[in-house]
Amino acid sequence: MKRNVKKRLKMSKFEKMLYVLTIVLMLSTPFAIIFSQATLSQINFEVEKMKKTISSQEKTNESLTMKINELASLDKIQQVAKEQGLSYNNANIKSISE
Repeated sequence: MKRNVKKRLKMSKFEKMLYVLTIVLMLSTPFAIIFSQATLSQINFEVEKMKKTISSQEKTNESLTMKINELASLDKIQQVAKEQGLSYNNANIKSISE
């Protein structure tokens, strides 16, 4: 009677390392995807927060620009001059042209 002898193939170190690396990559890929999605979500949150801050600052800048224009108007200048006891004399104004 002949016995069936199963031959076991021996794997080289390179093959073992390749199998281990493949298993590690397969297990770590889902964690890497979840981590990158969480990071992307956090970055998007920060971008939206920064956009809100920028929008608020732009409104403040626009308001201040309007106030500057209001204070720099001729009527306002004449009013302040009158309050300070100064008078508007057109003859004293000299135009400079290039």
